[in-house]
Amino acid sequence: MHRFANPARFVRLARPLTAWFGWIGIVLVAIALVGGLVLTPPDYLQGDTVRIMYIHIPVAWLGMAGWGGIAAASFAQLVWRHPLAHVAARACAVPGAVYAAICLITGSIWGRPTWGTWWEWDGRLTSMLILFFLYLAYIALAQAAGREEGGQRIAAIFGLVGSINLPIIHFSVLWWRTLHQGESIGLTSSTIDNRILWPIPISVVGFSLIFLSVVLMRMRTLLADAKVEARLRRMASA
Repeated sequence: MHRFANPARFVRLARPLTAWFGWIGIVLVAIALVGGLVLTPPDYLQGDTVRIMYIHIPVAWLGMAGWGGIAAASFAQLVWRHPLAHVAARACAVPGAVYAAICLITGSIWGRPTWGTWWEWDGRLTSMLILFFLYLAYIALAQAAGREEGGQRIAAIFGLVGSINLPIIHFSVLWWRTLHQGESIGLTSSTIDNRILWPIPISVVGFSLIFLSVVLMRMRTLLADAKVEARLRRMASA
């Protein structure tokens, strides 16, 4: 991990990976959506409404994974003082918030014909909404921290504390029996028919690569901003 602590070395690696991850992710998402919208049969109960899951499931997982990235980077910042950790955490925040927002929007669209309502204060929905607000709070906190080490440590602590919400989201369908269905896809089995299931792994990989591409792009941008700011400070003090 410390091999890439040097920003210049990291940027040299991240520049080509940004493009590769982005384009491969777009192609995979396109394949998954064509398969999910055209090639798979409708569900025997929900009909064509179920097709929204090819977006909803990947962005829900990645909305949670984005905060997992913030927590991991925050831990590295607090324990090992990794020089790129705060940059990585900040870079995860915006795409994570976007994915969480898309999850909430697609979930509401899916819920309207399925449940008869756009929103329910369900355990899964409510905890996911809290995650979205945590993202907004972290973005504001990290922005206010700027380059100050004390502020960055506070943001890192917030990133770790906020991760408490992740197991609540995951286990909410087991702890509270409300409208949201239980787990449909597990590590070893799934309750979804294979004729409908097969585009989901492709969509997950595609959306994940797009997420990584955006994170790398944002890290490069943040590092470039810091470099310009440092150069301006040197010029002002000369």
